Amino acid sequence: MSNQRPPLPPFTLETATQKVRLAEDGWNGRDPEKVSLAYTEDSVWRNRAEFLQGRPAIIAFLQRKWARELDYRLIKELWAFRDSRIAVRFAYEWHDDSGSWFRSYGNENWEFDESGLMRRRIASINDAPIKAGERRFHWPAGRRPDDHPGLSDLGF
Repeated sequence: MSNQRPPLPPFTLETATQKVRLAEDGWNGRDPEKVSLAYTEDSVWRNRAEFLQGRPAIIAFLQRKWARELDYRLIKELWAFRDSRIAVRFAYEWHDDSGSWFRSYGNENWEFDESGLMRRRIASINDAPIKAGERRFHWPAGRRPDDHPGLSDLGF
């Protein structure tokens, strides 16, 4: 099947960890159209208090998000998995157009179809103001380097 997005469910520790890193890499690329391809055509989301359905809504949401959340850097970490579901925790750093920095913390619950596309994403997120000197995510825009510490390594 050409629409497959490996790794596929049912997940193992290894494949769930891979799926989480692939999602992190995609979001750090900040390309809404490309990111949307990891989700089913009719994917259902809850992001904070916003409810979305379908790729066009996902693309519009991500365009708004990354226009507001500048210099975005994200780290995701596997929390739990079973069958076609994965739970992650994450943190990301960003600043607004006035230069105020934030670290956003959250949890996501994911459900995948048999092709490895995410059909449901439920995200709970809190923003904490930080000073620029408190930032911990300092890699160049794009994929987090393999040698950069993860959330647990950073004490989050």
